[in-house]
Order: sequence, then C-alpha cells, then structure tokens
Amino acid sequence: MDSQDKDKDIRVYDKTDFKDGNTPSKKERGRWKNTSFIASFDFAVTGIWTALKQERNMRKHFFSTFLAIFCGLIFQISKTDWLFLLLSCFLVITAELFNSSIENVVDLAADYQFHMRAKRSKDMAAGAVLVISCFALVVGCFIFLPKIWAFIFG
Repeated sequence: MDSQDKDKDIRVYDKTDFKDGNTPSKKERGRWKNTSFIASFDFAVTGIWTALKQERNMRKHFFSTFLAIFCGLIFQISKTDWLFLLLSCFLVITAELFNSSIENVVDLAADYQFHMRAKRSKDMAAGAVLVISCFALVVGCFIFLPKIWAFIFG
C-alpha cells in the first residue's frame, strides 16, 4: 500500500472477505465503481494526470507530441500526414499509459519484491512502448525529413 493511500479512507479486501460467496455491499462496491459518464471521465483524466506527474517518460512523450504538432503546423503538412502523425503520437502515449499501469500492477502483485516473472512482464510492456515509438519515429521521418530537406536546400 502506498504511503499516500494510508491517509485515505480505504478498505483492503483479502480472500477471506469473499469466502462462501460473500461480496461487499452495494455501498462498498459503489466506492470504486463508475457511477456516471462524468465519474468515468474524471477517473480517466485523473489517470492521465497521474501518469504525467509520476512518469518521466510520459512527460517526454507529451513533449514530443507537442513538438511534432508544432512542426506539423510550421511545415503545413497534409491531412493524411496529420492523420499518421497524430495516430503515431497517441499510440505512443497510450502504450506508455498501459506500460505504467502494468508496472504498477506488477509491483503491487509482487509486493515490491524482485521476481523474474515480474521483471519479464515489465520488460515486455516497456518493449511494446519501444516498438510503437520506433513506428512514430519512422512516421516522423517520412513526414518531416523531406520538408526539412526542402527548407534547408530548396
């Protein structure tokens, strides 16, 4: 449990809480269930904001996304180029969100102890971010290198 969680009103369940088919009351379940679209949206935005605050790589990906969008505006890229550029940027951010989530869940499941399976899981999630980041780099090269070349030598 995080030190931040100790200050909050939380209930930690274990297997004995669910023996004989027992489940938490509706009021208890409501504490972690989305009750409306607004609540779902709020949880999602909170998740993105948390990743931005706590994950250094997420901040780098957001900076790269804003830089790519700025360059797209400067070089006035086509609609098709915009689609590929934004797709690759948002895929990288999505992959980083999944990676951060997987890392947190694995750390929690492993009780912050080193386990080889936990390491492999985290490495694979990081590998997925690397693969999609390479795709984004290739897309960026296809879009911007001819524009930069024309600007310098044209």
